[in-house]
Amino acid sequence: MTQAPKAIHIIGGGLAGSEAAWQAAEMGVPVILHEMRPVRKTDAHHTENLAEMVCSNSFRSDDAENNAVGLLHEEMRRMNSLIMASAEKNKVPAGSALAVDRDGFSAHVTETLENHPLITIERGEIDGLPPADWDSVIIATGPLTSPALSSAVLELCGEDSLAFFDAIAPIIYKDSIDFGTAWYQSRYDKGDGADYINLPMTREQYYEFIEDLNSGEKTDFKEWEKDTPYFEGCMPIEVMAERGPETLRFGPMKPVGLTCPHWEERQYAVVQLRQDNKLGTLYNMVGFQTKLKYAEQTRIFKKIPGLENAQFARLGGLHRNTFLNSPKVLDDLMRMKADPRLRFAGQITGVEGYVESAAMGLMAGRFAAMERLGRTPVAPPATTAFGALINHITGGADAKTFQPMNVNFGLFPPLEGKVYKKERKPAMSRRALEDLHKWREALDD
Repeated sequence: MTQAPKAIHIIGGGLAGSEAAWQAAEMGVPVILHEMRPVRKTDAHHTENLAEMVCSNSFRSDDAENNAVGLLHEEMRRMNSLIMASAEKNKVPAGSALAVDRDGFSAHVTETLENHPLITIERGEIDGLPPADWDSVIIATGPLTSPALSSAVLELCGEDSLAFFDAIAPIIYKDSIDFGTAWYQSRYDKGDGADYINLPMTREQYYEFIEDLNSGEKTDFKEWEKDTPYFEGCMPIEVMAERGPETLRFGPMKPVGLTCPHWEERQYAVVQLRQDNKLGTLYNMVGFQTKLKYAEQTRIFKKIPGLENAQFARLGGLHRNTFLNSPKVLDDLMRMKADPRLRFAGQITGVEGYVESAAMGLMAGRFAAMERLGRTPVAPPATTAFGALINHITGGADAKTFQPMNVNFGLFPPLEGKVYKKERKPAMSRRALEDLHKWREALDD
């Protein structure tokens, strides 16, 4: 009788840890998943569920042919991803993007993992390096790694922590929005053509809004937090406004591709709201991550036309994220060079975004399971979205200037031969999926 493999320990029940646990267990390897909530809470989470989404409810573009994150979606689907299956089950309208009912999504992930016969979920904080007899560990504690574990890991790898702030956008009750001003439309009528609620602004209203953002009272930083950089993909709206009065009008508030049915003249700027739950009762303010104090958020955002009587289900906030200098401390299978029994996944590795984090969890779970089964793991080729991300964080990026990165086609090797610009992204996507298939076939031989 064949002896069952020894369990893999996974620390952190976010998107990366949940995906890693699912992948390893589906390969026949027992998993013990450690999640500190609710024993120890965080400043950003609101529930006890696994894979809780705290910043946005969007997985961004689902276009696998022309968008790198859409391609990553497709690669994950082809690798039996729990995160993508749960997203599909709980998706809400969002044009060409994939957005989910965040409560339904995390509840489905939690229930699926709780019911898996090879997965044991243990609640409680791991407050230091794992015990020596845990000989295969995936640390997927994400951007909110507890200080005790973070300090222990960083002491082991000999690197100072790199950190940035991540801001959260407010969520509004739909029935408090004035539809005498607001209207439904997707930019350029993408998706179903009416997946967003839009709020128009005149030129005067826009510049008053910018002035309010610049003068509004913000969250104070602790002394040790003041020099921490923001991640460009989750920039607080008031920080964008500080870069110039037109910045927002060419960013999240751009009016192009939208036509207000209530005005004869073209709107000067537009605020978009995206559905946040399956019932369609909650909408989040797209691109409105903020560090404004709560009272200031209410005062300023209620000046936006259509939101005069808005009721907020959640106001915006700010939390501090930490990540490793992965190009220096991790090998190409995401193991710590100083202690190879420790493997890392998710945002702590320096990828940014829900999908990227879950993808690194998927890979870490499979790598660890293959080792347990006596097989030799091999990273996917850099021509795939999986491989491009792994290559970037484990050596492709410069360790001296390393910062969190979303998946993008700039991380992929260039195509061979002459390819017209408009054909490059589809060609890269086709190459990625073909190479992913070949990689899987080679591993299964």
